[in-house]
This record gives sequence, structure tokens and C-alpha cells, in this order.
Amino acid sequence: MATLKFLSFLILQLFVVAKYCEGVEVGYYKKTCPNVEAIVKETTAHYISRAPTLAAPLLRMHFHDCFVRGCDGSVLLNSTKGKQAEKDAIPNQSLRGFQVIDAAKSALEKECPGTVSCSDILALVARDAVSLINGPTWPVPLGRRDGRVSILSEASKNLPTPFDNFTTLKTTFGFLGLNVKDLVVLSGGHTIGMSHCFSFSSRMYNFTGKGDMDPNMDINYINRLKIKCKPNDVTTIVEMDPGSFKSFDTDYYTMVAKRRGLFASDAALLSNSQTKDYVLSQLKPHASTFFKDFGESMMKMGKIGVLTGKAGEIRKHCAFRN
Repeated sequence: MATLKFLSFLILQLFVVAKYCEGVEVGYYKKTCPNVEAIVKETTAHYISRAPTLAAPLLRMHFHDCFVRGCDGSVLLNSTKGKQAEKDAIPNQSLRGFQVIDAAKSALEKECPGTVSCSDILALVARDAVSLINGPTWPVPLGRRDGRVSILSEASKNLPTPFDNFTTLKTTFGFLGLNVKDLVVLSGGHTIGMSHCFSFSSRMYNFTGKGDMDPNMDINYINRLKIKCKPNDVTTIVEMDPGSFKSFDTDYYTMVAKRRGLFASDAALLSNSQTKDYVLSQLKPHASTFFKDFGESMMKMGKIGVLTGKAGEIRKHCAFRN
């Protein structure tokens, strides 16, 4: 019975990916809103120039949106009528930068009202935020429509966690049509941003429930982290890629190779031969393929479960259904 349920769920996920991954294209708004990319980039640059650390949560916001119900802008919706939305789930409570999406939407509503979806804006903002901190850029296929449903429990259940092992990560990504290479490449997004201590404290203080440390984590790194993160600390934040957390680069893979990936999910990349080979292949910056690979995987992720045609809606305000 459990096997049948698993297969049924897998078939459903594949159906969702297959049904909706078509219909988006580069240049979708060339006739209806030709300045869309310029407007979004100008808006994003306005905020990133003042607060470069916004790039990480904006990238993460797009990631979290696509992993729950597909890339439909549902992560942007506020709770309504007492029903909590994806935004309220614990993994999303640390997201920042919603004002960037709102500002871009406002500018586009003046330029071409009722035309550009919030989900398309989010995909463009994530790309532009990365490129503005010296990261790669990539073409963003457009034409998504906005979903009308946003449920807290779905975000809590479907998003990858920092505690996941390789098998769990592979399954989670695989359900959405992303392969092992996409997994290790998109994990490279951890080259920017910060994390709360509680996301990795068990690796330092109670890895197996016996007050021990994770043997897969460099002991010197653990000792440094313990200075900042005390047991049961739920407020302190630390850099995911120390010394380089504001710049999009390959340093993340150097950290992982040294067993200094912050999360158990980072360390998991060394437990599989394919992902470990990729990590090691990125250690020489002049030979790295990471920027190219990241753009390709982001384009692929951005097509997960998209709503097109007459499905969904084009929201007037990104935080509210029409």
C-alpha cells in the first residue's frame, strides 16, 4: 500500500511538471510590455545597491516559490480570512525583500497595467539580484500566471531542509524534475546569505542525540562556530559562506570540500560520487563551470509547475488575490 501511494504521488508530480512546464518563453512580453526586464532590473538595482544582502533572500524566495505548487507566486501571498499562507511557514519566515517585488509590480502596473504576473517578476528579480552582486545572468522565460492558493502546511512539507541527507534531497528534487546535477548546482546558491544557528546547531552539540558533534564537519570550523552559536540559540545569524557571503562566487564549493559546509544538506554533497565530483571540479575558479551551470539550472527550476493560458490570474497586488 505504501509503495502504491508513493508511485501515485510520483506520477502526480510528473504530471504537474509535464502539464505546465510548456508555455513560457523568452521575450513573452515583447509586444504587451516591452520594457518589463529593464523596469524590473532598475527597481532591483535600486534596492541591491543600498542593501546587497537582499540578494540572498530574493534568490531563496524564488526557490521556495517554485518548490511549492510550482513557480506561481504563491509564496508572495499574505494570509487571508484566518488561513495561513506559505509565507507564514517556518522556512519562509526569514525571507526578506518583498518590498522589491511590490515596487517592481507597482512600476509595471503604471507601464502596462494588468499584464505582468508577480511570479514572472519574482523570477526576474532573483536573476537580477544575483547578477548585481557579480554573479551570473541567464535568459528568463516568461509567461507565468499567478496562483490563487497558498497553504502553510504545503511549504512546511515540500521545501528541502538544512537537515536533509542526500537520499531525501535527491527525492525532493527528483519529484519536480530536477536531477542530481541540478541539486548540487542549485545548492551553490548558499554562496550568499546568512543562517540562524538553530539550522545547524545539532551538528555542533547533539548530532545523534548523545551530546556529540557531526564527524562530517571540520572540528576547527565547529569550534569557531561555537563561539558565535551557543546551545539553544535561536536569534544569532552567521554567514553561510564566511568571508564571501555578499559575493556570488565558487567559494561555497571550497568550503564544502573542506567539510565546512554549514548545513547537513551541504555535507550531503560529499556523500554521493556525482555531487562530490562536481564540488571538486569547481575548486579552480578559471576552470569552473558553476556560473553557466547555475543559469541553466535556474531556467529549468523556473519552469516547474508554471500556470499558463487561462489558469490562475494576473494579480494587481502581489500579496493579495484579485
